[in-house]
Amino acid sequence: MGGVSTVMETETKHPAARRRDARVIAILVVAGLWTLLHVYVGQRLLAQAPLASGWRLLGWVGILLLVLAPFVALVAGRTEGLPAKRGLEVAGFTAMGLSSLLIVFALAGDALHARAWLGVGGFQLAVVGGAVVVLVMGLWLARRPATVRVVDVPITGLPSDLEGFRIAQLSDLHVGATLKRDFVERVVDTTNGLEPDVIALTGDVADGFPPALRNDVAPLAGLVAPHGKFFVTGNHEYYWDAAGWVRELQGLGFNALVNGHQVIRRGAGRIVLAGVTDLSSGGLPGDTSDPAAAVAGAPASDVRVLLAHQPKSAFAARAAGYDLQLSGHTHGGQYFPFNLLVRLFQPFVAGLHRIEAMWLYVSRGTGYWGPPLRLGAPAEITLIQLVRA
Repeated sequence: MGGVSTVMETETKHPAARRRDARVIAILVVAGLWTLLHVYVGQRLLAQAPLASGWRLLGWVGILLLVLAPFVALVAGRTEGLPAKRGLEVAGFTAMGLSSLLIVFALAGDALHARAWLGVGGFQLAVVGGAVVVLVMGLWLARRPATVRVVDVPITGLPSDLEGFRIAQLSDLHVGATLKRDFVERVVDTTNGLEPDVIALTGDVADGFPPALRNDVAPLAGLVAPHGKFFVTGNHEYYWDAAGWVRELQGLGFNALVNGHQVIRRGAGRIVLAGVTDLSSGGLPGDTSDPAAAVAGAPASDVRVLLAHQPKSAFAARAAGYDLQLSGHTHGGQYFPFNLLVRLFQPFVAGLHRIEAMWLYVSRGTGYWGPPLRLGAPAEITLIQLVRA
């Protein structure tokens, strides 16, 4: 009976409880893998090094601190009133960047048998030196203003009244520990200077709860476009408070598209602009991402545009008859070498793609998440221009 009872409890467990359990398992798996990779790095850098026992122990303490750093940053982000909270987040995420680079350089060195031709000392210098150089370059590039990327999207049968219609896309701002109000103000000034017809914010606005970051995101109220500004949720909204962030953005003048649409008219031309919740919202009542439902009851139009945080929504969007999807999520890989490795996991990483009769544009993101690094995948503010095919 005990076994039957356990099965029944599992089957009747509330969806929220199942999601929580899945997150706990995922965190444990990631933490275990993260720790093992650091043990590997420690072995490669310290095991054969001609060091006194005291220095070797100090080296392993440093490895342990690198293991713990990102978890300290994540916990600090969710703890209000914590002394030195921002410092812990910045240090933790920067250390996370250094860790990831040490792991990659150590793996690359072993794959190339670098120890055989560089020696132990040369191998150590190459791994640590390479990681530090890339870290410093990435830190510097991440603080540079986002690049304005102008993309022409050809639409068959586009009426003359919609020729040159401009959509400014912002994505993955990730306002939080290292990206604050001054960053948002620069983004707003640059975007307004493009004089777009519509502004689209495709998710992951912030990493934190709305009350804590209200002052930092407040400049978004200054974004202006004659046909409005629109917002869809990303996966990070669901890590914090999705409903709260929807209300916050609405208070800043955005129209939140929660599996819904808006008709935009310019002259005789009509655009149906739709938006879906993020794919990670599945299981939350009324929030399941559904591109087809987002245009249910929509009138005939010249162009159908979908705002969807994750590029993977493109397959459902294509089936639902959209002409263009705007997405983010990938950050273009954010920094070397992950801008190359991310292609193993994402079908669309950055830029303009053709999927049968539909276009997909994937932004590299306007901010960054976690390690404050950008290298090989510059942050962008995108100006999408509709042109006649």
